[in-house]
Amino acid sequence: MANAIRFLSADAVEKAKSGHPGMPMGMADVATVLFRDFLKYDPAAPHWPNRDRFILSAGHGSMLLYSLLYLTGYKDITLEELRHFRQLDAKTAGHPEYGHAAGIETTTGPLGQGISNAVGMALAEQIFHAEFPDLVDHKTYVIASDGDLMEGISQEAISLAGHWGLKNLIVLYDDNSISIDGDTNLAFTDDTQRRFEACYWEILTIDGHNFEAIANALSRAQQAQRPILIRCKTRIAEGAPTKAGTSSSHGSPLGPHEIAQMRQNLDWDAQPFDIPADILAEWREAGERHRAKRQEWEAHFNRHPDSKEISRRLNHERQPSVKDALKSVILSYIDMPVERATRQLSQEVLERIAPLMPELIGGSADLTGSNNTKAKPQRIINRDNFAGNYIHYGVREHGMAAIMNGLSLYGGFRPYGGTFLIFSDYLRPALRLSALMHQPVIYVLTHDSIGLGEDGPTHQPIEHLAALRAIPNLNVFRPADGIEVTECWDLALNTPDRPSVLALTRQNVRQIRLKDSQKNLSGLGGYVAWGDAEQRDLTLIATGSEVGLAVEVAETLAEQSIKATVISMPCTRLFDEQPKDYRKSVLGSAPRFAIEAASPYGWERYVGESDHIFGIPSFGASAPYQDLYDKFGLTVEKIVPKILKQIQKND
Repeated sequence: MANAIRFLSADAVEKAKSGHPGMPMGMADVATVLFRDFLKYDPAAPHWPNRDRFILSAGHGSMLLYSLLYLTGYKDITLEELRHFRQLDAKTAGHPEYGHAAGIETTTGPLGQGISNAVGMALAEQIFHAEFPDLVDHKTYVIASDGDLMEGISQEAISLAGHWGLKNLIVLYDDNSISIDGDTNLAFTDDTQRRFEACYWEILTIDGHNFEAIANALSRAQQAQRPILIRCKTRIAEGAPTKAGTSSSHGSPLGPHEIAQMRQNLDWDAQPFDIPADILAEWREAGERHRAKRQEWEAHFNRHPDSKEISRRLNHERQPSVKDALKSVILSYIDMPVERATRQLSQEVLERIAPLMPELIGGSADLTGSNNTKAKPQRIINRDNFAGNYIHYGVREHGMAAIMNGLSLYGGFRPYGGTFLIFSDYLRPALRLSALMHQPVIYVLTHDSIGLGEDGPTHQPIEHLAALRAIPNLNVFRPADGIEVTECWDLALNTPDRPSVLALTRQNVRQIRLKDSQKNLSGLGGYVAWGDAEQRDLTLIATGSEVGLAVEVAETLAEQSIKATVISMPCTRLFDEQPKDYRKSVLGSAPRFAIEAASPYGWERYVGESDHIFGIPSFGASAPYQDLYDKFGLTVEKIVPKILKQIQKND
């Protein structure tokens, strides 16, 4: 059975003329015991909520996963798909991609992400188990590599898993002592056992090619009281006659001569992609092992009094009361305009919706009080109480984002997490995967400009809004006032297939909207927020805290009989997705100017000329924020004369 994995992997890589045969061949024995005797799954119902999760964190070894999915009977992965490994439009991409085929629980390849997603999935199971103990009870298994453990994100995730005591998390470490450059001793001499012990994990070390040892370790893991690392000592490309144990087998085809010799040595007479009927029958039997258990669970679920509520959460269906609560927040601001920081206005939204959304799981990377991410009714999750909905991630931005991806991928949760916008740099790889996997994770990124003041340029984001807007399939919201904050939360919570960033201020902002529009204007991406849409001499486009500044500029220009129309653009991506006629009507034909306390990069496509952008092309400085806005020319007194000069020049 294990050799079936080895030959499918070697043959697929050989046919594609690229790929990574070594890891699938080296971990074939471990994977066979896991999928045959321990993993709880049913290929006929790949989305069964109470299935065990299997994460191939070492995503470069994707043929291991594809082989397992084919052999056990998942319908998405056929022999034809294996033959088209790494080819255009194949479900068998070079690295596993979530959504391409059932059985791929997450997108892996960037090392460290998979093991960190798995921590989120294991945490999700514990949270669900605390609420529905008779419905949710399963494990999360991971195959991880040396590279996964070298990446810094793995330490953040490992640390949290141990802190939470995730006894349902089992990591199978492919300890083959080989990296791309050669022996891992070149750069990796960590004492792995003591590292994991220091993070409160249990550790077992086994021969990864000894079936009895593998089975015994996995049996022991079923009773673990904390996360467990099974250190599998393996040989990369096990079975290859000359390339086993060498770095050359990591990321290159073995070659036809090597594979032919391997067939002879392992007494494998079958042609490429042909699995002998008796071996395939054993694999298919393994895939059917838990079918009766799954059917029994489904019958129990259908009779369960909480089945409708669980289905609602799994299907991302919002309670009608959430929409009503958001509407009432907007009306309260209309009745009594407020000037507060948008981070505080965001917390007011959370206070109203958190009690109505048990699926909402909040958190912050040690900045709860600064990000304003915790609502009063939310309960802290910890190792002694998983029946909560707020997480203290500590100073682990990257790990937080990857764990939120795991919570989202698990199903039934709407995770959000906070840090400063400047530290989006620390979590960007995981945020990018949120977008790539179409996961509706919400990133609450506060202190969004030089408006944070005295903390200085190390904490003042400049290029970050432009960098985030460049990520495909990501909504970057920078709301201007309480109404836009509420609308942006509404959009983020109502978007099932795209992550959202909420970029929020530290300083107070002016309320721009003073009447109820009866529709979510932020959902248009940009709209006329002040002034006449038809009769205008120029257009001012702004986001966030600078919308209020743009209105002040417009009011000053009006004193000189110049009609300025202010466009609030809380989300450039949503605006770009609007019909062309709408965009033209909003932007108008008069000269346009953009105002944003961030890098000017990207605004040229709306205003046409770089000298029509009021932004910050340098790093910030340390001072009270009012002084900084003056220093960088973002005041009425600095902007109005430049606009007048530009208008005169154009005339």
